[in-house]
Amino acid sequence: MDFKEICRRLSQLPTEGLYQNDFFLTWDKSLEELEAIDQVADAMRALREANKSCRIFDSGLGISLFRDNSTRTRFSYASACNLLGLEVQDLDEKKSQLSHGETVRETANMISFMADVIGIRDDMYIGKGHTYQKNVAAYVQEGYEDGILEQRPTLVNLQCDIDHPTQIMADTLHVMHTFGGAEALKGKKIAMTWAYSPSYGKPLSVPQGAVGLLTRYGADVSLAYPEGYDIMEDVLELGKKQAKASGGSLTVTHSMEEAFADADVVYPKSWAPFAAMEERTELYAQGDQKGIDELEQRLLANNAKFKNWTCSEEMMKKTKDGKALYLHCLPADISGVSCAEGEVDASVFDRYRVPLYKQASFKPYIIAAMIFLQKVKDPAAKLEELWQRDLPRWSK
Repeated sequence: MDFKEICRRLSQLPTEGLYQNDFFLTWDKSLEELEAIDQVADAMRALREANKSCRIFDSGLGISLFRDNSTRTRFSYASACNLLGLEVQDLDEKKSQLSHGETVRETANMISFMADVIGIRDDMYIGKGHTYQKNVAAYVQEGYEDGILEQRPTLVNLQCDIDHPTQIMADTLHVMHTFGGAEALKGKKIAMTWAYSPSYGKPLSVPQGAVGLLTRYGADVSLAYPEGYDIMEDVLELGKKQAKASGGSLTVTHSMEEAFADADVVYPKSWAPFAAMEERTELYAQGDQKGIDELEQRLLANNAKFKNWTCSEEMMKKTKDGKALYLHCLPADISGVSCAEGEVDASVFDRYRVPLYKQASFKPYIIAAMIFLQKVKDPAAKLEELWQRDLPRWSK
């Protein structure tokens, strides 16, 4: 699809609900709003590839708050803000006044005087991350209404305990580009499966994000995990409801082989059991380090029972024509490379390395598109303006 066609399609989509609004969960948005984000992401890439500036700001801050380690999402957010003309400022809680009793309300206002967007990753504790993001958004809204803030910074969920919207939207756009658009997902079998990892405590937000988004496109989603590695029941029920409405399906199985059988797309990824994440959240709240250490050892021992849950060459042969598209949010636990035994065989990972890196490349554009649509009232007209302005991003 060329740039003019992207703008034409975008002009037909309802984007009013995205303007001056936050982005928390994919299922909060309509499919047409999600399509608008995809269209803007593709337009942003086209502009940059044509060496045209995408800057809509000449000043302003993108506040970055990461409560968990990150490479791809951290740099994707920084790249997105920079692409649009914002400077990123990290909020390092260890260097802030939070340890001196500064409240969330106060912090939210103090960081927002010249901020246009706040990106937050808070994914480790069940019942905490999404709630914290909602509180920050409510407090900056309050500050704006009270006349403290000249503008109301919008919030982008860079991962919480429930969903990882920028990741799963980037993944889905990669799948759409691979198979030929959103309509091509109808009837495709997508296996979102647990995989063995020699570490514990990986968030549930990636598999939950997959269930929350892919079931909306008429795909046949197979969610596979060993017994006991359940995701949030609310998200599972949502996925079933959405799959029924879209004409697809959501199947839960405790067999990786069953999930991989004739799959068009596979997404083998480790995560911690929901019940264990609830327990860990409570232990951290109590400051029980001994209990946390004991839980870790218990979970590692339980993981080790399922080392056969790995994306091996034999497992890939079970997929459709043995050539399913392999997805991973990265970094993957690669057997014989990053660990002795892990989520994926080195030979499988190496074979899909280029498409995996292309998958990751969609995330900066998805984040930039979310911010763009939060700030621009007529996105199609603004994109046309950026194209016609023809301001070189850099002089060759």
